[in-house]
Amino acid sequence: MFCFSGSTGKPKGVVHTQLGYLLYAYATFRYVFDYHDRDVHFCTADLGWITGHTYVLYGPLANGCTCVLFEGIPTHPNPDRYWSIIDKYKVTKFYTAPTAIRHLMRYGDHWVNSHRMDSLQILGSVGETFNPEAWLWYYKVVGRGRCSIVDTYWQTETGGHVVTPLPGCMEMKPGAVGFPFFGIKVALLTDDGKEIEGVGEGYLVLKAPWPGMMRTLYQNQQAFEDTYFTTFPGCFTCGDGGKRDKDGFLWITGRVDDMMNVSGHLVSNAEIESAVVAHPGVAEAAVVAAPHSIKGQIPYCFVILKNGYSFTDELVREIKNEVRSKIGPVAVPEVFQRAEGLPKTRSGKIMRRVLRKIAVGETEYFGDLSTLAEEHVIHDLVHDRSNIKID
Repeated sequence: MFCFSGSTGKPKGVVHTQLGYLLYAYATFRYVFDYHDRDVHFCTADLGWITGHTYVLYGPLANGCTCVLFEGIPTHPNPDRYWSIIDKYKVTKFYTAPTAIRHLMRYGDHWVNSHRMDSLQILGSVGETFNPEAWLWYYKVVGRGRCSIVDTYWQTETGGHVVTPLPGCMEMKPGAVGFPFFGIKVALLTDDGKEIEGVGEGYLVLKAPWPGMMRTLYQNQQAFEDTYFTTFPGCFTCGDGGKRDKDGFLWITGRVDDMMNVSGHLVSNAEIESAVVAHPGVAEAAVVAAPHSIKGQIPYCFVILKNGYSFTDELVREIKNEVRSKIGPVAVPEVFQRAEGLPKTRSGKIMRRVLRKIAVGETEYFGDLSTLAEEHVIHDLVHDRSNIKID
């Protein structure tokens, strides 16, 4: 049994089988990371997170792979902690979260360039959408432009990768998660459940069972059925939106509940965030909806800047122009709040429900915070929010 990270509420127990889960961990690790004898695999995930279980323990060990176990943070004692470990243990396959990559980008390239890391062959990412700018830094700076990147899409509920690139088998597109893994039947659906063929955007669902599929929610079978099989009967609802491009590549557009209605236009939070972090001074961003008396909702953006950049009116104008040029004027955030950190679970997921409360000016009653990694982050954001006025 694994527990959800609690980014949307109290943790829930996801129950997996034994053999089905182990088989799926074995197969996905072997093919997604192109396992060979004498590989050294370094996954930075905590063992209490599904990624740690599947791709630190079960998947690698079932294949007989040597694993690096890591406990700590990537910036202590210096921001080259990961890179020094890769050099020391001759790591061939490296797997981490986009959040970590965006965080390390803030410290510049020299911490990476001071290490050879010539053993690296494959770089993986997991846990959230990978904006193209961070993807390219990962590929060019960390991988020196020679390593394949596997930007994997899956969930606690799926047990292992369900949509992923396969190294050396297909073109790499920054930000795309590629194609369904072997045996996975993916579909994009409209609001009324019609399947979208070819290019299009809709609800991401899985149309057939697979070995790593969860079996129930602990002591709550009814919630399991209601959550995953009621919205689109006969399909497993992932809760994410996706789109398919002209080449058949799948892209994750974000949680379907992470949409806002601005003046009658539905806007994806993830798309806005990707446009914001395209600015060279932005390390990380989180966008939530804030109520507006005329527009209904407006984008409210929390921004973490890279070292060497100041939060000025000119910088805000530049970010707005970036969003306007990439998406359109309706998606431009009306409020920017500088942040030193974002409230995240210990598995690295942003607690957006907390940010939504802060955006509307709430100062307490943030719900269950048992999985919050750093408590001081919320206090700092609440304090800074008190100095911001929304028209």
